[in-house]
Amino acid sequence: MASVNEICRMDAISLAAEIRAKRLSPVEVVEAALERMEQLEPHLHAFCTPTPEVAREQAAAIESAIASGKPVGPLAGVPYGCKDLICTQGIKTVSGSLAYAEFVPDEDDVVVERLREAGAVLLGKTNVPEFGYSGAGHNSVFPATRNPWNTDRTAGGSSVGSGAAVASGMGPIALGSDGGGSIRIPASFSGLYGMKASMGRVPLYPGVKDERYPGVSSWEALEHIGPITRTVADAALMLSVIAGPDDRDTRTVPIEAGFDWLESLEGDLQGLRVAYTLDWGGYAATDPRVREIITEAVGVFERDLCCVVEEARPGWENPYDGFWGMVIRETDLRGMRVLAAQLGDGMTPHLREVLEAEWTAEQLTDATMVRKAVSNKMWRFMREYDLLLTPTLAVPAFEVGIQGPTEIDGREVDQFEWLHFTYPMNLTGQPAASIPAGWTDDGLPVGLQIVGPHLGDALVLRASACFEAARPWQDRWPPLLDSLGL
Repeated sequence: MASVNEICRMDAISLAAEIRAKRLSPVEVVEAALERMEQLEPHLHAFCTPTPEVAREQAAAIESAIASGKPVGPLAGVPYGCKDLICTQGIKTVSGSLAYAEFVPDEDDVVVERLREAGAVLLGKTNVPEFGYSGAGHNSVFPATRNPWNTDRTAGGSSVGSGAAVASGMGPIALGSDGGGSIRIPASFSGLYGMKASMGRVPLYPGVKDERYPGVSSWEALEHIGPITRTVADAALMLSVIAGPDDRDTRTVPIEAGFDWLESLEGDLQGLRVAYTLDWGGYAATDPRVREIITEAVGVFERDLCCVVEEARPGWENPYDGFWGMVIRETDLRGMRVLAAQLGDGMTPHLREVLEAEWTAEQLTDATMVRKAVSNKMWRFMREYDLLLTPTLAVPAFEVGIQGPTEIDGREVDQFEWLHFTYPMNLTGQPAASIPAGWTDDGLPVGLQIVGPHLGDALVLRASACFEAARPWQDRWPPLLDSLGL
């Protein structure tokens, strides 16, 4: 009989196989996850709205189906966390805001529907910064989420609770969403794999909406929903469930005939043309520790994986201001300003500040032109290369309570400039993943970003699987677990 610790350290594919073979029961697995949550939540605050009774009910139903010989889905009995920006029918979706403290959606998000149909068991909603407008994980409603590798540090954002939960074994998989890096950020800070598939691969609906409040909506032109996992294969399995077109999201694209997300992990990378950049040509300040770890990771592609690797960059101008203009373009500015006035000091200060700023029509149309320029530079660049490698983030995890460092490698920076490597891929919509590249001397994870061409999801997954095999990390766990006897 497997121990709680053994169950909580299993990947999703292994758990699902053990459950289908009746060597583990879904109820046993869920009780192990809930016990782990009870032990770790006082330290990490990953879950803002735990749903233990929902999890027990779902697990019991799956156990009954297996016992009676009924077919079950590929994730049957596997527990997961759901980011609190993703709607869950009958379960609070607070979005880190006092305005939504009691909001209970009347419908599930498409991805929640699909995970339920695949047999996954919902452990609860995972913490986020207010409405996702941050790469760091604190808000005015719930305790700040802590990084399992160092609880004085943030686990990133905006899918912060999902990253902390998976990194500490409170379920092997979680849902995140990514409008400027919010899947890849917690993956990098928490030593996990996180993938933002191509725009349109995973449906977005409904986002946060309720007629009692002004119209808060997701960043439709920037946002992606995707997996945060401990292994590349688990991410592929999740994508096999949640990806695919849906008429509720007119941006979704069909899956190619015969495409198999798990089969895409097979094969090597020999002879592929791989570009890398550590600073986008100079404008992105990067911590020397990150540079060192990413340089070594890039070398793996050349030495171990037999790629043709060279330093190169698409050559765009710094798109930082344009990205924030796109964020405001995707914001219900009128409704959010009403919320800011109502909440006052109850709204996160940097969010209130950006909403109260005077945005001109020219700034917003300039943002569109920046997006076009970045996209055009990128497709031309990707005709010369198969993959692009960068740091996921410019820094390792920083202390809880701030939005970001104001100095990187001796250069004064804006508080969000540590995100320079992630958000361009939201402007282009192409697939990008963060994979653990190494750890700093003081034990903080550093992520490598693997970027593929337009709709090149299979290649990003294959490259990720090859790097994972060359530099495995799945058996490395945060010291916090050992300190607690877990």
